[in-house]
Formats: sequence, C-alpha cells, structure tokens
Amino acid sequence: MNYFEYKNDQLHAEDVPLADLAQRFGTPFYVYSARTLRRHFRVFDDALQGTDHLICYAMKALSNLSILKLFASMGAGFDIVSVGELMRCLRIGADPRKIVFSGVGKTDEEIAAALEAGILMINVESRPELHHISTVAGRMKRRAPVSLRVNPDLDPGTHPHISTGHRDSKFGVPLSQVDEYYAEAKGLANLDLVGLSTHIGSQITDVAPFAEAGEKVAAIVKRLRTAAIALKYLDLGGGLGIPYAETPPPPAEYAAALLKPLRELSLKLITEPGRVMAGNAGVLVTRVLYLKETDVKRFIVIDGAMNDLIRPVLYEAYHNILPVDRRKLGQTVTADVVGPVCESGDFFARDRELNQPREGELLAVMSAGAYGMVMASNYNSRPRVPEILVDGAEAYLIRERDTFDDIIRGEHIVELKGGS
Repeated sequence: MNYFEYKNDQLHAEDVPLADLAQRFGTPFYVYSARTLRRHFRVFDDALQGTDHLICYAMKALSNLSILKLFASMGAGFDIVSVGELMRCLRIGADPRKIVFSGVGKTDEEIAAALEAGILMINVESRPELHHISTVAGRMKRRAPVSLRVNPDLDPGTHPHISTGHRDSKFGVPLSQVDEYYAEAKGLANLDLVGLSTHIGSQITDVAPFAEAGEKVAAIVKRLRTAAIALKYLDLGGGLGIPYAETPPPPAEYAAALLKPLRELSLKLITEPGRVMAGNAGVLVTRVLYLKETDVKRFIVIDGAMNDLIRPVLYEAYHNILPVDRRKLGQTVTADVVGPVCESGDFFARDRELNQPREGELLAVMSAGAYGMVMASNYNSRPRVPEILVDGAEAYLIRERDTFDDIIRGEHIVELKGGS
C-alpha cells in the first residue's frame, strides 16, 4: 500500500498535489511519502513480532539523510555496504550497535572505520577478508565482531543482476566450505564470531526460496553448535519484492515461511529490507516535452532520463506510468516513453499502452523510491534531480537540484605544454 492517490482526478502524494510540487520545484523530481515509509516499516516489524529481531534497513535502496532519520526514529538499524553509507548513518545519529556492514570488497580503511564506530558486526564474504579484518583489528587493539555470509546455493527466480544466492555468484562463502571457514575464523585472535548471514537476492516474489534458505542456515547453526561455536545473531538479509507488475507475498507470509525453521534456534534475527520499505514510497515526476511519430513508432519524449532512473534499461524493469492529471485523458495509444539522453537505452517503457498525453503534461513514474535516486548520475552533464519528502500536507525539499557548479566540482582545467 502507498499514499499516492487520485483526488478529484489529480494525483497526490498524501495531501499534496503533484502538480503543485512541479510548479514549486520544477521537473523532473523525486517525491517520497513519509506516511508510506512509516507504514511499510510497521507492517514489516509486525510480521516479526514474537521473535527477538532487529530490522536493518538496506540503505543502498534509498539513502537520503532525511529518509534515514525517519527510519532511525522508528527503531531501525542499517545495513551498509560502504564507508560512505556508514558516514551517512553517523551523520543522522544512528546507533552504531544497530549497523551491519555487508559487501565483498571492504578496504582496510573501511574496516577500520567500522571498528572505530563500534558497529554491531561485519558480514565477511571471503577467507582473505577474514584475515584482513583480524589484522586491522589487531593494529587497533580491538576485537572485531564478524558474521560469515553463507551462499546457500539456490535460485530465487529473480533477475540475474539481483540474484545473489546461486553458486557462481560473487557473494558469500560456499556451503561446502562453511565449516572450515568458521574453524579458521575461530583461530584468529582478533575476531569475535557473533553471527551467520545470508542474502539470496532482490525482488523475490515467492516465499519458497526464503524458506529453503532458512532451512539451510538452521542446519548450519546446529552443526556449528556441536563444534562449540555458539552464535548470537542470524542475519537473514532482505529480498522481498514489491508490486511493480508482479504480486509479491505480504510481509507476514514472508516472515512465517522464513521463521518456521528458525524459531527453535534462540538467536536474534536480523533482516535487511530495502526495496520493500522504499520502492512504493517514491515517484519520479516528469514532464512531456514532445510527441513524436514515425512510420513505425510513436514516442512520448519526457524530461526525465536514464540518468535519473536507470532501472528500466539496467534491469529490464517495469514501472507503471500514470498521468498526474486525468481530468482530460487522451485516447489510448501504444508508445515508447523515452528521455532526452543520447542513448537508445534511454527509455522508461517500450510499446506501452497508455493515454496519450499532451505536450507540457506531467507523468508519474511509479514505484521509483528504491534504486532510483541512489543510482542517478550526471551523464550528459545533466543535473541530478531534487528529492522531496511529503508528510501529510507538508512538503520538504530534502535534496536540492544540482547546479552546473555541482556537476563540475572537483574538475580542473590544465594548460598542456606539449605539442601535437
């Protein structure tokens, strides 16, 4: 559920008309619904009631400081994948003891920053990383809390670019080597083995892969206990999908399937939802520039582009596209919705049936809250768009549109002395 609704045939974010935001801030822009973000957190949290758990929001989905502050105020922790994300958490006053650090390529500097901050644990993905963490912790005269990320060797049935639990993925420790990894880690002087982690992918719309992953990690935990390795935390990752065009299970169904094999373990459960929190809480609003027709195609050219939302070309992703004002709808047509960037991949929809808009009308690209603004770029020297957070009848600018000076910041013009 989200709070983007038509009122008198005009699309609103909660109580604010999107057309008013376009007039105030210009287009394109991202707008997020605080009410939706809060609701999604509560629904997910309620699904885990009765278990000792911690929700660590996967901030790679949407990492604006105001969004992080909202989740932190509700008791969320954070799943981070870089020192930059760690600094964002610390900037908004997040509790470091609710932060887990994932990712396959942590540098020594990132490891040191995480240990200095006192985070809950580092999810380890390789043997060399184990030794680097132990070495860094030794230099700092600290003990590093670590969890080994296990690759459960299963196919979650999602897009290959966001599937992380299969055998040939770069993520995690192979199932066949889990025991030897834990035995080796136990022998490293500067590590505290506190957990086991897994994450099988993103935008998963079937509970069966989660249940299978739960059964596999439960068996590992029990086996480790017989080897005198007692853990505190079981990090189950994220991955629950949202309704782009699919119909995913509700969080309660997901939690029931995942937790069934885990309840008897008496470990604190950590989940890392990202997309399911932010995806349907955000919309990209864009304006129609031109209507173009050739002898074989019809194009709707908008001012939003692939540098604003890359998901359609990167993941072949579907996003519903709605008219902001549907009081005077045009006839239904089949068209490509495309942006102005100089790439054939700059599209939001292909051969999509929709009401033909007029030039200057506004369109809303729905379900754009996750992996939208965080993946935006300045390609074609285009400014990154502003972000707006709506809470009831109030709209807050939480990120300004780039200026040209923002785009070229850090660049230097040099006078070359060499000849041709």
